[in-house]
Amino acid sequence: MSNAKLGLLVLWPTFWTGFPLKMVVALLMLAAGVHPWEGVGLEALLVLSIPIDVWALGLCSRTVFLERLSVDPPKGTGLRLWGLWAVFSVVYLPLLFMILGGVKSLAQSAVHATLHFVESNVIVIPIAEKISLELVMWGLPATIVLIILVYGWLFGLGALAQRFVRASTPVEGAFQDIVSKWDLLRIPRDQPLLLTAFTGTGVVLIMVFWGLIPVSTPHPHEEYEFVEVQKVEKKIVPKKVIKSAEQVLARAEATLKELEKENPAAEPAKGGKVAVGQEKPSPQATPAAAKKPAATGAAESDGHDHDHGDHKH
Repeated sequence: MSNAKLGLLVLWPTFWTGFPLKMVVALLMLAAGVHPWEGVGLEALLVLSIPIDVWALGLCSRTVFLERLSVDPPKGTGLRLWGLWAVFSVVYLPLLFMILGGVKSLAQSAVHATLHFVESNVIVIPIAEKISLELVMWGLPATIVLIILVYGWLFGLGALAQRFVRASTPVEGAFQDIVSKWDLLRIPRDQPLLLTAFTGTGVVLIMVFWGLIPVSTPHPHEEYEFVEVQKVEKKIVPKKVIKSAEQVLARAEATLKELEKENPAAEPAKGGKVAVGQEKPSPQATPAAAKKPAATGAAESDGHDHDHGDHKH
């Protein structure tokens, strides 16, 4: 088996075996108010992940050795292999990021210069097509370099694992017998004890989680001093009040005009009422009208007397 393939076969199941346990640790740290992705939280998470990685690497490496290579690794393989992998990764991964960053910056500068030359001398490229073209042109070499560097990392991990393969003891028998043997090694003899320990660990972790999680109900601190806020009355500005009143009156007048335009039949009715009102005698004209018949009667009586006197002569 090649070194890169052996490194991938051991690394991939190791990661997914320890990942759930690391997530539990990260949730507990979040409940305690510590961020596991920066500062002290990241350092604490890396330290707490060491025993998880050692256990997962020992379990998965022995599984791969038995099922794929038919060898039984020596005891303590997980711890020793983890130490070698850790030293190799600490040296190799920073170099990987440095090389990848240099290739990326170099490819981006070359792409920008090429597109600038094309736009200056050949054709103007639209913005959307230009962005896609730049991404493809510098992303392709960066991806190729990343694949090569990752392959080199897996090759190194597999080369370190080959040392333990050569030190392992060959296992004789059919493949099914080897798998059955490994399954019997992983099954505990006292299963009720394992179930009790697993359940008790889960209960303890849940209690720790609820004990660390902060109180979500907002409440003032005991030392908080309440300050009475006095309500400030708004000052009355006469000009603003007059202006607002004028606006209201203008709106009312405009509304009345619109109503008169919508109901033209209301105007003759108002005019008729005024005419009828004019026919009624006003209180000032009543005495004059009363005096007029009296004056007429007096004139008539004077005439009759004058005629009567003439008749006697």
